[in-house]
Amino acid sequence: MYSAGLIFEGGGMRGAYTTGVIDAFLDNDLEFSSCYGVSVGACNAASFIAKQRRRAYRVTTDYIGDKRYCSILSLLRSGNLFGPEMLYHIIPEQLDPYDYDAFARYPGKLSVVATNCETGEAEYFHLKNMREEVEMLQASSSLPLLAKIVRIDGKEYLDGGVVDSIPIQRSIADGNSKNVVVLTQDITYRKEPMKIVPLLKIFYRNYPNLVHQLATRHARYNQTLDFLAQEESAGRAFVIRPKKPVNIGRVETNKTKLAALYDDGYRETMGRMEDLIAFLEK
Repeated sequence: MYSAGLIFEGGGMRGAYTTGVIDAFLDNDLEFSSCYGVSVGACNAASFIAKQRRRAYRVTTDYIGDKRYCSILSLLRSGNLFGPEMLYHIIPEQLDPYDYDAFARYPGKLSVVATNCETGEAEYFHLKNMREEVEMLQASSSLPLLAKIVRIDGKEYLDGGVVDSIPIQRSIADGNSKNVVVLTQDITYRKEPMKIVPLLKIFYRNYPNLVHQLATRHARYNQTLDFLAQEESAGRAFVIRPKKPVNIGRVETNKTKLAALYDDGYRETMGRMEDLIAFLEK
């Protein structure tokens, strides 16, 4: 096991790139002492830690046509575009069984990021029992407007990417001097201000701190990219990201495009494997 942080960004269906990266890691028996996941990155990290090759990709693509998985009908009926019962119970417990025992045996730790709706601050949940704490994954992955607020221990949460999309500074604060960061956008990407802030102010009128964080998310995200570039230049971070712009949406249903993105993630990571191992072992 390498003493290093491993960070998975979110990005909805763009996480198909990450699923390819994960399988390249598994094919090379890579383990990390500290793993961090945000939104779909948290869900992908769970499959990585359970060492279930190809599972993250299957969960992303196999159920696209199932209205319980993702549909406007689900959004209208339950307030969730992605059905939480399907994602966090039916799939892992019945359709594509999750290896809860393998997760428990993993010698490292997994932390997932969620946004506290009242305070507007990021909170970092350390998952120890995936079966009993799966709602932490749900909280990290609950997109504003497209998912209901998730309540954990009396507090209300939404997607961790609102505040901390790439938790490298958290990993550094936890003592990780080296970090491997998996992004879902290419190097040219910069986040733009949200155009729906007026709608957010109405929809989340009881959560002014959350609205503020949503309105300023782009600036915070771009500052993190700048910080990450500094860490990479200093030799303290190894960044894996798509080589070209990712032309799929957050909610993508074209399986051919998703398969190509998986292939990109796997091929590009394998192509850099020697450099990655050298980084981890130096």
